[in-house]
Amino acid sequence: MSKRKPTAVNRRVKEEVNKKAIIWTGAILLVVIIGMTLLLILDK
Repeated sequence: MSKRKPTAVNRRVKEEVNKKAIIWTGAILLVVIIGMTLLLILDK
């Protein structure tokens, strides 16, 4: 039984890392898109 608990903890840690990575990549993409739109608007 002691072996099953660490695996559950490791799975939770991996899921948290994946969520953080998705959030970071989404935020970076949003910043890039907003920056490009601002540059296009200001260029005209």
